[in-house]
Amino acid sequence: MPGLTIGPVRGDACPVRDVQGRQVGNLKLVGGRWKFKAIGHDAHGQVIPGGGPLTHRHNMGFDRLDATEIATRLLGE
Repeated sequence: MPGLTIGPVRGDACPVRDVQGRQVGNLKLVGGRWKFKAIGHDAHGQVIPGGGPLTHRHNMGFDRLDATEIATRLLGE
């Protein structure tokens, strides 16, 4: 997964998409911090909360919505 896009922000959440445009999670504002909530999809297209290619980063916290920092930390670079 070479890159991620973040946003747009809608209320207290924003989507995180991979380079192909597939949603791999959400950032949600929880207690003043942004938390990454991983999502995946099964063979039938149903959402799997906490699943997907970034499941190992589920609940990672961020102080601000900095796209470069978030992508770097989520991708482990």
